[in-house]
Amino acid sequence: MSVTPVIAVLGTGGTIASQHRAGGVVPAVDVRDLLRPDLAGPHTGGVDVRPRTVLSLDSSAMTPDDQWTLVRAIATELDDPTVTGVVVTHGTDTLEESAMLADLVHDDPRPVVFTGAQRPSDADGADGPGNLAAAVACAADPDSRSRGVLVAFGGRVLPARGTVKVSTSDLRAFDCLAPDLPRRRIDTGGHSPVSARVDVVTVHPGFVPEVITHLAATGARGLVLAGLGSGNVGPGVRDVVGDAIARGTPVVVSTRVPLGEVVATYGGGGGAVDLVAAGAVLSPWLRPPQSRIALAALLSVGTGHDGIAEFFATGPEAAGA
Repeated sequence: MSVTPVIAVLGTGGTIASQHRAGGVVPAVDVRDLLRPDLAGPHTGGVDVRPRTVLSLDSSAMTPDDQWTLVRAIATELDDPTVTGVVVTHGTDTLEESAMLADLVHDDPRPVVFTGAQRPSDADGADGPGNLAAAVACAADPDSRSRGVLVAFGGRVLPARGTVKVSTSDLRAFDCLAPDLPRRRIDTGGHSPVSARVDVVTVHPGFVPEVITHLAATGARGLVLAGLGSGNVGPGVRDVVGDAIARGTPVVVSTRVPLGEVVATYGGGGGAVDLVAAGAVLSPWLRPPQSRIALAALLSVGTGHDGIAEFFATGPEAAGA
């Protein structure tokens, strides 16, 4: 006799739950109503769907504490052995970060699937119902087990790790730079893995290097550089980065470029080769938002330079090793 899958659906707000108001689009629909057939909710026949509201906000307003609240809510649902999987409805602005955080601590074969929408729920051609139906089906699929946290969006299912938002408007909002990244967990001992403040610094022509000094001096436990090209920063920045590292502030180097691997290729005083020589760690596949989440989690559990370097150096080629 087949058993009906039980899927917990956790709502956090976002565009999928938003409607047009005089002051702009805002979250206005409870996750329970997103699932109501009489309100044009998604078809979830054959699945026992159990909705619960965790948060109700635009994901641009998501704080580290909010993200940890969500991760704990996911864990609470998975404490119930009858639950087959968990779906999270989330705004797209920070979905890749919350999904990354969940994946870093997820230690259960049952799937956790994030989804959302590019169009508000009251818009013509709203994509939320289709995305939500796909996420529920994905969470109920036995083949989704042991794949970690996933993102079901725009007709695709992507691993959370390495996923990045690539469009502000296209219904296929997300892509994954390296689908085969190995899933290295971070054991937080039940404590918040985002307690360490990590700031992202985007480098540009005319960038003032003292910005890095200021951030390190005002409480940043770590920094992520969104570098130019393959992790380059230009003259003048390398020495400040080296000083910050010497004073105990780890620096991870990513890129502001949407696609491709970050490889230490260029020197000249401000290339990625120089930054690595100064003690910085390259993030080959995780873009700045997910690099920040990972570095914050690593620092929150006391990981040192070698452990940070090992975490980020593990690329897709190691997935089958």
